[in-house]
Amino acid sequence: MHAVKISGLQSLFGILLLMVLLAGCATAGNDPVPLITTPQTDSGEVVASVQPTDVNDFGQDGVPARNPVQNTLMSNFVTDDFLGAGTCQMCHANLFDQGGVDVSITTDWRSTMMANASRDPIWQAKVSSEIARAPDLQTVIEEKCSTCHQPMAKTQALVDGSQVAIFGDGFNNPNHMLHQAGMDGVSCALCHQIQDENLGKEESFSGGFEIDASTNPPTRPMYGPYETPFGMPMQNHTGFMPVFGEHTNQAELCATCHTLFTPYVDAEGNILGEFPEQTPYIEWKNSAFGNSATTCQNCHMPVAQGGVTISLMPGNLPPREPFFKHFFVGGNAFILAMLSDWGADLGVGADPVHFDATIARVKEQIGQRSASLSVQDLALKEGQLTAQLQITPFTGHKLPSGIPTRRVWVHVSVVDSKGNLVFESGRINPDGSISGNAADMDATSYEPHYDLITNTDQVQIYEAIMTNSDGEVTYTLMRAATYVKDNRLLPNGTEKTTLPEDVAVHGEALQDLNFVGGGDLITYQIDVSDAKGPFTFRAELLYEPLSYRFIQDMLTDETAEIEQFAGYYGETYKQPLQVAVIAPVEVK
Repeated sequence: MHAVKISGLQSLFGILLLMVLLAGCATAGNDPVPLITTPQTDSGEVVASVQPTDVNDFGQDGVPARNPVQNTLMSNFVTDDFLGAGTCQMCHANLFDQGGVDVSITTDWRSTMMANASRDPIWQAKVSSEIARAPDLQTVIEEKCSTCHQPMAKTQALVDGSQVAIFGDGFNNPNHMLHQAGMDGVSCALCHQIQDENLGKEESFSGGFEIDASTNPPTRPMYGPYETPFGMPMQNHTGFMPVFGEHTNQAELCATCHTLFTPYVDAEGNILGEFPEQTPYIEWKNSAFGNSATTCQNCHMPVAQGGVTISLMPGNLPPREPFFKHFFVGGNAFILAMLSDWGADLGVGADPVHFDATIARVKEQIGQRSASLSVQDLALKEGQLTAQLQITPFTGHKLPSGIPTRRVWVHVSVVDSKGNLVFESGRINPDGSISGNAADMDATSYEPHYDLITNTDQVQIYEAIMTNSDGEVTYTLMRAATYVKDNRLLPNGTEKTTLPEDVAVHGEALQDLNFVGGGDLITYQIDVSDAKGPFTFRAELLYEPLSYRFIQDMLTDETAEIEQFAGYYGETYKQPLQVAVIAPVEVK
């Protein structure tokens, strides 16, 4: 997958890093004031990454004391083939668009899930859980999971011919020589070194990206979206040469890690095949978006206003456009809040100011650009209140997409003239469970897809439910053989009956004529004969990245990483994000 090791880059980086630091000192204090206040370190100072504290560092009564990070410094590690984002920060921070908005690359990136792919406490906990359940496959699991969550460390280890490991003496260990490379997550020097080789093809999926580890500095390629780049400053300071790469604007680049197939095993631990764990790229390809100019970057890296001077050096560079802001905005505000609240424990390279900005972007993405909800044929007749809800997704992939821990559901309520609750479906409970959801009450069960809802214990939940090779519901990824339910909302232009098996619809939704590419129409028939109107009808579409049952299943294992996550999880507010809402409607 990766080319052979280059020679001499380590020593050159050591010399060039001194130049970077000296240049950073020369420019410090002269930066314009950004729109959102950022730490002093955005001036370009770089030091080694913060080391996480002991996982058992809890406050009183076993509750972890919140430990946010203030004024953190970004990593400036150097390996033969990679370097930390702190080095890039010197030139690619303090950037502004034509509207005066701060669009600094490292400032926006540092508080994203991409930057914290390795520090992510649920990822750490889930990987440890999978290993606890299949200890004989620890090497397989760690090699697979480090490929896209610790890609620089994994790639460097492969080039060096050294062992790939996460736990124990592996990349998570502060004493490991690739620890900082591992902790820097999905960073600049990873994505911008990916070559345009086999992108969009099966061999590039599941982390099958190609990195050129043979070209020596100062002509080691670093790909970007602009033609005729000015290369001398980057070559002098890092040993990398900026090169135009049209593929950096294409969905196929993202597909290398965001199309993931994982091995699955039977009850005895025998590997039986591969399971389509995450497939947003294939979903996109089989929609109207896949045949348009809309790519992953358009939605998750929105374009800045006008041109942007993309580097502080040299000082006379012309603005470039379009400039894609490095928001990498997704839907996991829950873990972002956790990373912010316990940043020092987790060794993050951002402070709460950065995380607040990223969380606000997530809420805007989910609440304004994911789906709409409308009511049709709302009527009251002979003690029956009938409502048809139309859900229209805006996303270029299934909603929700990605790892099957996520769910979107409909919350409906009806109150009478005195304000008494007559009907409610889909209420969220304080512990994160959904009232009436079969899966949250019974680990062996799940809520089916509905076309018609008449009772309070029926909830329309758009989700993927896995089953193992024995046909049993499972939340263990290594046991997931297929989906027994996948009614996640299909993007516009999708033909559900001809979808490839890897992204197929499963369960009752396949026969539901109202569940189609571009939306779903649900009918509610509510008995209000024992109440007095007029009635008030309310509805909203809700989303959460981590389902209650998925977490509860994982918490049955005992590892240090799960213990740490459990402490954070217990203290984190479990409020879903609102995707869309219908204003209360009076029905007479």
